[in-house]
Order: sequence, then structure tokens, then C-alpha cells
Amino acid sequence: MGDDDLARSGGDPAVPAGLPAPPPPPRIAVLGAGHTGPVIARVAMAAGYPVSIAASGDPANIALITEILAPGAEPRWAADAVADAEIVVLAIPLHRFPTLDPALVANRLVVDTMNYWPPVDGVQKMFDDPRYGSSEIVQHRLARSTVVKTLNHIGYHELEDDRRPAAAPGRRALGIAGDDLGAVKIVADLIEGIGYDAVRLDSLRAGRLLQPGGPVFGAPLRRTDFEAALAAETA
Repeated sequence: MGDDDLARSGGDPAVPAGLPAPPPPPRIAVLGAGHTGPVIARVAMAAGYPVSIAASGDPANIALITEILAPGAEPRWAADAVADAEIVVLAIPLHRFPTLDPALVANRLVVDTMNYWPPVDGVQKMFDDPRYGSSEIVQHRLARSTVVKTLNHIGYHELEDDRRPAAAPGRRALGIAGDDLGAVKIVADLIEGIGYDAVRLDSLRAGRLLQPGGPVFGAPLRRTDFEAALAAETA
């Protein structure tokens, strides 16, 4: 499906005369220019979101990658990208997370797309605590940020191809887990905008259901089936 088709199907209707125009979509800073970050940047831009993208160093080092994989995204220093962003997407390898300075994303809404998956990535000491889900651990470290978990349970190679217009048959569902209802709504709007049905979980702790080994991880489910899988796990 083309980006133009998605935009036409999900775009806002014309604003009636005399009514104020809707506010512009929030700016997104994607931290990570590997496999996942550029895809998230592309689908967010297709949905009308302005996007900056940053890696761990000089933005000149990712300028060509950005031009090829996420044309239209602005490569920036991480601090500059975050400074004027309303949503910060963590799309870095999990083993790099302990080196992330919490002050960088203080007072920001942070979308955690990372996974702790020991069979693939090995044991990571910070995350090797069965008392908590991985995003709870992220929240503990980023104590001055508001963390919402999503986009971790769909492959980056599927994220672009599986998008569908609102109400399209077979539209795939994605879960959003967080403790702040306002933040969850903002992220749910993003998920809906990029072409997926948003299923809101009631807490960041419930985000464990979205992790590797959970009932919906990697599963291309419609909303009703997604919700049923979550309910069966918690019954």
C-alpha cells in the first residue's frame, strides 16, 4: 500500500469554515539509526509527523543513511533532536541502553521499542530481574521521563508493509502499555496514524505481555484476536 493511499484514507476531513485548524502533530525524535529507527521514521513521516533522527555521535555520520532510508527525516545531534521533540522513540540496541544519559530525555514522553531477549542478545545484567518487565526497568532508570511501551512486538521489516487504513479488513493491532493515560493516548494516536489499531494496556507492568514469549509477540493479529490473546493470558 502506498503512503499516499494511507494518508488519504486516514487524513482529517476538511475543517469547516470558522473552526480552528487542528494542532499539528507532535515532533518525534528517533534515537537509533540501525534497522528499526529509520523504518519508524519513515512510517511516522508518512502519517504527517515531523521527525528528527539521531545516533550516538555526529549527525554527519548518519546523513547518507537517513537520506536513503528515511528521506525527509532530519539527522541531528541527539540533544538537539530531543530538545524540541514531544515524543522520543528509543530504537537503540538494548545493550546500549545503560550508556544512555537519563538527563537527555528528562521530562519527555519516551516510547520504548526495545526488547530483552537473552537467547538472541545474551544476558544483560540491568534487565535480568524477573520482578520487572523490561520497560519497567527502563522507567526506573529514566525516572524523570514518562515511558510507554510499544512497537517492540512487530518486526521492523513488517512495520511498513503491514500498515492498513482505518477500518480496513484485517488491519493489524499493536499494544500500548503505560501508566500515564495522557501519554498512552498520544502514543495510541501515533499508532493509529501510522496504520494500526491501538490496543491500550492498563499499565506499564502489563507491557510484559508484549515482550518476547508473550501471547502477542510477533503475532499479526486483528484487534479482537489481539485482545482475546491478552485476556486469555491474564484469565
